[in-house]
Amino acid sequence: MQTLFTLVVVVQVLSALAIIGLVLLQHGKGADMGASFGSGASGSLFGATGSSNFLSKATGVAAAVFFAATLGLAVSSGNRKPAIGVMEGVTAVKPAAPASSAGAASGPVITAVPASSAATGQANQIPK
Repeated sequence: MQTLFTLVVVVQVLSALAIIGLVLLQHGKGADMGASFGSGASGSLFGATGSSNFLSKATGVAAAVFFAATLGLAVSSGNRKPAIGVMEGVTAVKPAAPASSAGAASGPVITAVPASSAATGQANQIPK
């Protein structure tokens, strides 16, 4: 399952790079705006451009692959087990009780919390 997840991520990154490259290679619609003002073809300045060329079709295909990969990652991440928390296995520090005698050492007392009770949040519950 991890191999499939990695493969989908690689496909998504490659399609994103393809979209970036294809968009940068394309000739913009407004690039010839200055030349068209004096030529008499200004009626089609912002009009339809006709049939699409290879670059725009390839961009559409790369965008479809990118969206499909994104949808696949979203669906597969909903079915994954949650990762182990960052606080797993951390020891809890409890403040020391006030010393009644002068000879008692003061300072925090460090106690270890079992990982199973820390993960379920049952470390500080009082039994019924």
